[in-house]
Amino acid sequence: MDATNATADDAARTVRRVVDRIEEAAVVDREVLHAMLSATLARGHVLLEDVPGTGKTVTARVIAEAMGLEFTRLQFTPDLLPSDVTGSTIYDEQAGEFEFAPGPVFTNVVLADEINRAPPKTQAALLEAMEERQVSVDGTTYDLPEPFLVVATQNPIEQEGTFRLPEAQRDRFSVKTSLGYPDFEGEMGLLERRANRRSLSPSVESVASPDAVRLLQTLTEEVTVDEKVRRYIVEIARKTRADQRAEIGVSPRGVQRVFEAARAAALIEGRSYVTPDDIKRLAGPTMAHRIVLTTEATVEGVDGSAIVRHAVNAVDVPAVAPGPDDPEPTTDSGTESAAANGDSADVTSGCDATGPHGDGGATEADRRDES
Repeated sequence: MDATNATADDAARTVRRVVDRIEEAAVVDREVLHAMLSATLARGHVLLEDVPGTGKTVTARVIAEAMGLEFTRLQFTPDLLPSDVTGSTIYDEQAGEFEFAPGPVFTNVVLADEINRAPPKTQAALLEAMEERQVSVDGTTYDLPEPFLVVATQNPIEQEGTFRLPEAQRDRFSVKTSLGYPDFEGEMGLLERRANRRSLSPSVESVASPDAVRLLQTLTEEVTVDEKVRRYIVEIARKTRADQRAEIGVSPRGVQRVFEAARAAALIEGRSYVTPDDIKRLAGPTMAHRIVLTTEATVEGVDGSAIVRHAVNAVDVPAVAPGPDDPEPTTDSGTESAAANGDSADVTSGCDATGPHGDGGATEADRRDES
Protein backbone atom coordinates (compact mmCIF):
# COMPACT_ATOMS: atom_id res chain seq x y z
CA MET A 1 0.00 0.00 0.00
CA ASP A 2 1.29 3.44 -0.95
CA ALA A 3 2.16 5.61 2.05
CA THR A 4 0.19 8.55 0.67
CA ASN A 5 -3.06 6.54 0.88
CA ALA A 6 -2.65 5.26 4.44
CA THR A 7 -4.81 6.84 7.15
CA ALA A 8 -5.00 6.77 10.93
CA ASP A 9 -7.89 4.30 10.62
CA ASP A 10 -5.70 1.97 8.59
CA ALA A 11 -2.95 2.22 11.19
CA ALA A 12 -5.37 1.43 14.02
CA ARG A 13 -6.59 -1.69 12.25
CA THR A 14 -3.05 -2.89 11.62
CA VAL A 15 -2.08 -2.38 15.26
CA ARG A 16 -5.29 -4.17 16.29
CA ARG A 17 -4.19 -7.19 14.28
CA VAL A 18 -0.73 -7.07 15.86
CA VAL A 19 -2.24 -6.89 19.36
CA ASP A 20 -4.57 -9.81 18.66
CA ARG A 21 -1.66 -11.88 17.39
CA ILE A 22 0.50 -11.01 20.43
CA GLU A 23 -2.30 -12.01 22.80
CA GLU A 24 -2.43 -15.45 21.19
CA ALA A 25 0.93 -16.22 22.81
CA ALA A 26 1.46 -13.83 25.72
CA VAL A 27 -0.62 -12.56 28.64
CA VAL A 28 0.11 -8.84 28.72
CA ASP A 29 -1.89 -6.05 30.31
CA ARG A 30 -3.34 -3.81 27.60
CA GLU A 31 -1.90 -0.67 29.19
CA VAL A 32 1.59 -2.17 29.18
CA LEU A 33 1.24 -3.36 25.59
CA HIS A 34 -0.12 0.05 24.58
CA ALA A 35 2.96 1.75 26.07
CA MET A 36 5.37 -0.66 24.37
CA LEU A 37 3.73 -0.28 20.97
CA SER A 38 3.64 3.50 21.40
CA ALA A 39 7.41 3.45 21.94
CA THR A 40 7.87 1.23 18.89
CA LEU A 41 5.88 3.51 16.59
CA ALA A 42 7.66 6.55 18.03
CA ARG A 43 11.07 5.02 17.20
CA GLY A 44 11.85 4.73 20.89
CA HIS A 45 13.05 2.00 23.23
CA VAL A 46 11.53 0.12 26.16
CA LEU A 47 12.86 -0.73 29.61
CA LEU A 48 11.04 -3.60 31.34
CA GLU A 49 11.67 -3.91 35.06
CA ASP A 50 10.15 -6.96 36.67
CA VAL A 51 10.90 -10.12 38.58
CA PRO A 52 11.92 -13.27 36.63
CA GLY A 53 9.24 -15.40 35.04
CA THR A 54 6.70 -12.70 34.22
CA GLY A 55 7.09 -13.06 30.44
CA LYS A 56 9.47 -10.23 29.54
CA THR A 57 11.41 -12.25 26.99
CA VAL A 58 8.32 -13.85 25.47
CA THR A 59 6.58 -10.49 25.14
CA ALA A 60 9.52 -8.89 23.36
CA ARG A 61 9.87 -11.84 21.00
CA VAL A 62 6.20 -12.14 20.04
CA ILE A 63 6.00 -8.38 19.41
CA ALA A 64 8.85 -8.80 16.93
CA GLU A 65 7.27 -11.90 15.39
CA ALA A 66 3.83 -10.32 15.04
CA MET A 67 5.36 -7.35 13.24
CA GLY A 68 7.54 -9.49 10.99
CA LEU A 69 10.76 -8.10 12.48
CA GLU A 70 14.08 -9.84 13.09
CA PHE A 71 14.71 -10.57 16.75
CA THR A 72 17.90 -11.16 18.73
CA ARG A 73 18.23 -11.92 22.44
CA LEU A 74 21.47 -10.79 24.06
CA GLN A 75 22.13 -11.99 27.62
CA PHE A 76 24.07 -9.35 29.52
CA THR A 77 26.66 -10.77 31.94
CA PRO A 78 29.58 -9.27 33.90
CA ASP A 79 32.11 -10.57 31.35
CA LEU A 80 30.26 -9.29 28.28
CA LEU A 81 32.43 -6.98 26.15
CA PRO A 82 31.30 -4.00 24.05
CA SER A 83 32.42 -5.85 20.91
CA ASP A 84 30.06 -8.68 21.88
CA VAL A 85 27.26 -6.18 21.36
CA THR A 86 28.36 -4.08 18.41
CA GLY A 87 30.58 -6.49 16.52
CA SER A 88 34.30 -6.31 15.75
CA THR A 89 36.84 -6.17 12.96
CA ILE A 90 38.45 -9.51 12.19
CA TYR A 91 41.23 -10.55 9.83
CA ASP A 92 40.28 -12.70 6.87
CA GLU A 93 43.31 -14.84 6.08
CA GLN A 94 42.04 -15.95 2.68
CA ALA A 95 41.29 -12.41 1.50
CA GLY A 96 44.29 -10.97 3.33
CA GLU A 97 42.31 -8.05 4.73
CA PHE A 98 40.27 -6.97 7.73
CA GLU A 99 36.49 -7.08 7.59
CA PHE A 100 33.73 -6.12 9.97
CA ALA A 101 31.71 -8.88 11.63
CA PRO A 102 28.37 -7.36 12.74
CA GLY A 103 27.28 -8.03 16.30
CA PRO A 104 23.82 -9.03 17.55
CA VAL A 105 22.74 -5.38 17.69
CA PHE A 106 22.35 -5.46 13.89
CA THR A 107 18.72 -6.54 13.89
CA ASN A 108 15.26 -4.97 14.22
CA VAL A 109 14.43 -5.87 17.84
CA VAL A 110 17.21 -6.41 20.38
CA LEU A 111 16.34 -7.91 23.75
CA ALA A 112 19.04 -6.72 26.17
CA ASP A 113 18.24 -9.24 28.88
CA GLU A 114 19.28 -8.23 32.41
CA ILE A 115 21.07 -5.17 31.10
CA ASN A 116 22.17 -4.13 34.59
CA ARG A 117 24.36 -7.24 34.94
CA ALA A 118 26.89 -5.96 32.41
CA PRO A 119 29.55 -3.39 33.38
CA PRO A 120 29.01 0.28 32.43
CA LYS A 121 31.41 0.06 29.49
CA THR A 122 29.28 -2.62 27.87
CA GLN A 123 26.04 -0.85 28.74
CA ALA A 124 27.44 2.23 27.03
CA ALA A 125 27.92 0.23 23.83
CA LEU A 126 24.15 0.50 23.38
CA LEU A 127 24.02 4.29 23.80
CA GLU A 128 25.07 5.20 20.27
CA ALA A 129 22.90 2.45 18.82
CA MET A 130 19.83 3.63 20.72
CA GLU A 131 20.25 7.33 20.03
CA GLU A 132 21.89 7.46 16.59
CA ARG A 133 20.80 4.12 15.08
CA GLN A 134 24.42 3.38 14.27
CA VAL A 135 27.56 1.87 15.78
CA SER A 136 31.17 2.96 15.40
CA VAL A 137 33.92 0.34 15.38
CA ASP A 138 37.59 1.08 14.70
CA GLY A 139 36.77 4.50 13.33
CA THR A 140 34.09 3.30 10.91
CA THR A 141 30.38 3.97 11.36
CA TYR A 142 27.80 1.35 10.39
CA ASP A 143 24.07 2.05 10.11
CA LEU A 144 21.63 -0.21 11.91
CA PRO A 145 18.55 -1.65 10.18
CA GLU A 146 15.23 0.16 10.36
CA PRO A 147 13.06 -0.21 12.29
CA PHE A 148 15.28 -0.62 15.32
CA LEU A 149 14.02 -1.22 18.86
CA VAL A 150 15.86 -2.08 22.08
CA VAL A 151 13.84 -3.84 24.77
CA ALA A 152 15.99 -4.00 27.90
CA THR A 153 15.06 -5.92 31.05
CA GLN A 154 16.25 -5.77 34.62
CA ASN A 155 15.33 -7.44 37.89
CA PRO A 156 14.36 -4.87 40.56
CA ILE A 157 14.82 -7.32 43.44
CA GLU A 158 18.14 -9.11 43.02
CA GLN A 159 20.82 -6.41 42.94
CA GLU A 160 23.92 -8.41 43.92
CA GLY A 161 26.54 -8.26 41.17
CA THR A 162 24.64 -5.67 39.15
CA PHE A 163 25.58 -2.26 37.75
CA ARG A 164 22.86 0.36 38.08
CA LEU A 165 21.97 2.05 34.81
CA PRO A 166 23.23 5.65 34.83
CA GLU A 167 20.68 8.42 34.46
CA ALA A 168 21.99 9.27 30.98
CA GLN A 169 21.17 5.77 29.76
CA ARG A 170 17.79 5.52 31.49
CA ASP A 171 16.91 8.77 29.77
CA ARG A 172 17.42 7.05 26.40
CA PHE A 173 14.45 4.76 27.00
CA SER A 174 11.17 6.24 25.81
CA VAL A 175 9.13 4.02 28.11
CA LYS A 176 9.78 2.15 31.32
CA THR A 177 7.06 -0.24 32.41
CA SER A 178 6.42 -3.49 34.26
CA LEU A 179 4.45 -6.54 33.20
CA GLY A 180 3.48 -7.62 36.71
CA TYR A 181 1.79 -10.89 37.58
CA PRO A 182 -1.25 -11.87 35.48
CA ASP A 183 -4.59 -12.29 37.21
CA PHE A 184 -6.09 -15.72 37.94
CA GLU A 185 -7.77 -16.01 34.54
CA GLY A 186 -4.57 -14.92 32.84
CA GLU A 187 -2.54 -17.67 34.48
CA MET A 188 -5.24 -20.21 33.65
CA GLY A 189 -4.97 -19.03 30.05
CA LEU A 190 -1.22 -19.58 30.13
CA LEU A 191 -1.73 -23.18 31.16
CA GLU A 192 -4.39 -23.67 28.48
CA ARG A 193 -2.04 -22.42 25.78
CA ARG A 194 0.81 -24.53 27.11
CA ALA A 195 -1.41 -27.61 26.98
CA ASN A 196 -2.22 -26.92 23.34
CA ARG A 197 1.34 -26.67 22.05
CA ARG A 198 4.32 -29.02 21.91
CA SER A 199 7.11 -26.43 22.23
CA LEU A 200 8.37 -24.82 25.42
CA SER A 201 8.15 -21.27 24.10
CA PRO A 202 5.17 -19.82 22.22
CA SER A 203 5.55 -18.22 18.82
CA VAL A 204 3.22 -16.42 16.43
CA GLU A 205 2.92 -15.80 12.72
CA SER A 206 3.53 -12.27 11.48
CA VAL A 207 0.62 -10.04 10.49
CA ALA A 208 2.79 -7.11 9.41
CA SER A 209 6.19 -6.49 7.84
CA PRO A 210 9.16 -4.17 8.34
CA ASP A 211 7.78 -1.96 5.55
CA ALA A 212 4.43 -1.76 7.34
CA VAL A 213 6.13 -0.82 10.62
CA ARG A 214 8.15 1.88 8.86
CA LEU A 215 4.91 3.19 7.36
CA LEU A 216 3.30 3.27 10.81
CA GLN A 217 6.29 5.23 12.10
CA THR A 218 5.94 7.66 9.21
CA LEU A 219 2.23 8.15 9.93
CA THR A 220 3.11 8.82 13.57
CA GLU A 221 5.18 11.81 12.47
CA GLU A 222 2.08 13.27 10.78
CA VAL A 223 -0.08 13.26 13.94
CA THR A 224 -0.78 16.83 15.04
CA VAL A 225 -0.31 18.14 18.58
CA ASP A 226 -2.15 21.33 19.49
CA GLU A 227 -0.12 24.08 21.16
CA LYS A 228 -2.24 23.72 24.32
CA VAL A 229 -1.34 20.04 24.53
CA ARG A 230 2.35 20.85 23.99
CA ARG A 231 2.14 23.38 26.80
CA TYR A 232 0.46 20.71 28.94
CA ILE A 233 3.46 18.38 28.45
CA VAL A 234 5.96 21.09 29.31
CA GLU A 235 4.06 22.22 32.40
CA ILE A 236 3.90 18.67 33.78
CA ALA A 237 7.65 18.21 33.18
CA ARG A 238 8.45 21.51 34.89
CA LYS A 239 6.30 20.55 37.86
CA THR A 240 8.46 17.45 38.36
CA ARG A 241 11.57 19.65 38.45
CA ALA A 242 10.00 21.91 41.08
CA ASP A 243 9.05 19.00 43.34
CA GLN A 244 11.12 19.10 46.54
CA ARG A 245 11.42 15.31 46.47
CA ALA A 246 13.16 15.33 43.09
CA GLU A 247 16.82 16.18 42.73
CA ILE A 248 16.46 16.09 38.96
CA GLY A 249 13.14 16.24 37.15
CA VAL A 250 12.11 15.28 33.63
CA SER A 251 14.74 16.37 31.11
CA PRO A 252 14.11 18.25 27.84
CA ARG A 253 14.82 14.96 26.07
CA GLY A 254 12.10 13.41 28.19
CA VAL A 255 9.66 16.13 27.10
CA GLN A 256 10.34 15.21 23.49
CA ARG A 257 9.87 11.51 24.17
CA VAL A 258 6.49 12.16 25.81
CA PHE A 259 5.50 14.20 22.76
CA GLU A 260 6.57 11.40 20.40
CA ALA A 261 4.93 8.59 22.38
CA ALA A 262 1.67 10.56 22.63
CA ARG A 263 1.54 10.93 18.85
CA ALA A 264 2.02 7.18 18.49
CA ALA A 265 -0.69 6.53 21.09
CA ALA A 266 -3.11 8.72 19.16
CA LEU A 267 -2.36 6.83 15.94
CA ILE A 268 -2.92 3.50 17.71
CA GLU A 269 -6.39 4.77 18.64
CA GLY A 270 -7.08 5.79 15.03
CA ARG A 271 -6.73 9.54 15.59
CA SER A 272 -4.63 12.08 13.69
CA TYR A 273 -4.36 14.38 16.71
CA VAL A 274 -3.27 14.08 20.35
CA THR A 275 -5.60 14.67 23.29
CA PRO A 276 -4.66 15.48 26.91
CA ASP A 277 -5.79 11.96 27.84
CA ASP A 278 -2.95 10.58 25.71
CA ILE A 279 -0.52 12.57 27.84
CA LYS A 280 -2.13 11.48 31.12
CA ARG A 281 -2.08 7.86 30.03
CA LEU A 282 1.61 7.88 29.13
CA ALA A 283 2.93 10.33 31.73
CA GLY A 284 3.99 7.61 34.17
CA PRO A 285 5.69 5.21 31.70
CA THR A 286 7.49 8.04 29.88
CA MET A 287 8.47 10.33 32.77
CA ALA A 288 8.88 8.44 36.05
CA HIS A 289 12.18 6.70 35.21
CA ARG A 290 13.80 10.03 34.29
CA ILE A 291 13.42 11.47 37.79
CA VAL A 292 16.32 11.35 40.25
CA LEU A 293 15.08 11.39 43.83
CA THR A 294 16.64 13.18 46.76
CA THR A 295 18.21 11.11 49.48
CA GLU A 296 15.35 11.92 51.84
CA ALA A 297 12.73 10.85 49.31
CA THR A 298 14.56 7.59 48.67
CA VAL A 299 14.69 6.81 52.37
CA GLU A 300 10.98 7.56 52.68
CA GLY A 301 10.18 5.11 49.89
CA VAL A 302 9.01 7.70 47.36
CA ASP A 303 9.23 6.70 43.71
CA GLY A 304 9.21 8.68 40.48
CA SER A 305 5.65 7.63 39.68
CA ALA A 306 4.35 9.46 42.75
CA ILE A 307 6.05 12.66 41.65
CA VAL A 308 4.61 12.34 38.14
CA ARG A 309 1.10 11.72 39.51
CA HIS A 310 1.43 14.80 41.70
CA ALA A 311 2.55 16.87 38.71
CA VAL A 312 -0.31 15.62 36.53
CA ASN A 313 -2.85 16.42 39.24
CA ALA A 314 -1.35 19.88 39.76
CA VAL A 315 -1.61 20.99 36.13
CA ASP A 316 -4.93 22.06 34.66
CA VAL A 317 -6.09 19.90 31.74
CA PRO A 318 -6.46 22.05 28.63
CA ALA A 319 -9.65 22.11 26.58
CA VAL A 320 -8.70 21.11 23.06
CA ALA A 321 -11.07 21.03 20.09
CA PRO A 322 -10.30 18.83 17.06
CA GLY A 323 -9.75 20.28 13.63
CA PRO A 324 -12.63 20.71 11.18
CA ASP A 325 -11.91 17.37 9.53
CA ASP A 326 -11.30 15.41 12.74
CA PRO A 327 -13.84 13.51 14.85
CA GLU A 328 -14.68 14.82 18.29
CA PRO A 329 -12.11 13.72 20.89
CA THR A 330 -13.31 11.47 23.68
CA THR A 331 -12.76 12.26 27.35
CA ASP A 332 -11.63 8.69 27.99
CA SER A 333 -8.58 7.65 26.02
CA GLY A 334 -9.26 4.18 24.77
CA THR A 335 -13.07 4.27 25.00
CA GLU A 336 -13.56 4.83 21.31
CA SER A 337 -11.15 3.62 18.69
CA ALA A 338 -11.61 4.81 15.16
CA ALA A 339 -14.34 2.80 13.47
CA ALA A 340 -13.23 0.91 10.43
CA ASN A 341 -15.02 1.77 7.21
CA GLY A 342 -15.93 -1.25 5.15
CA ASP A 343 -14.13 0.06 2.08
CA SER A 344 -11.00 1.37 3.79
CA ALA A 345 -7.76 -0.58 3.53
CA ASP A 346 -5.43 -1.86 6.21
CA VAL A 347 -1.80 -0.77 6.19
CA THR A 348 -0.93 -4.37 5.38
CA SER A 349 -4.22 -5.85 4.23
CA GLY A 350 -7.97 -5.43 4.68
CA CYS A 351 -9.23 -6.16 8.18
CA ASP A 352 -12.49 -5.30 9.96
CA ALA A 353 -11.14 -4.29 13.35
CA THR A 354 -10.83 -1.17 15.40
CA GLY A 355 -7.94 0.15 17.47
CA PRO A 356 -6.38 -2.04 20.14
CA HIS A 357 -8.32 -0.50 22.99
CA GLY A 358 -11.84 -0.84 21.75
CA ASP A 359 -12.80 -2.45 25.03
CA GLY A 360 -12.27 0.97 26.63
CA GLY A 361 -12.04 1.96 30.24
CA ALA A 362 -10.70 4.93 32.13
CA THR A 363 -6.99 5.56 32.19
CA GLU A 364 -4.97 4.66 35.25
CA ALA A 365 -4.37 8.34 35.91
CA ASP A 366 -8.12 9.01 35.79
CA ARG A 367 -8.83 6.24 38.29
CA ARG A 368 -6.26 7.66 40.66
CA ASP A 369 -7.75 11.16 40.30
CA GLU A 370 -11.23 9.89 41.11
CA SER A 371 -9.96 8.14 44.23
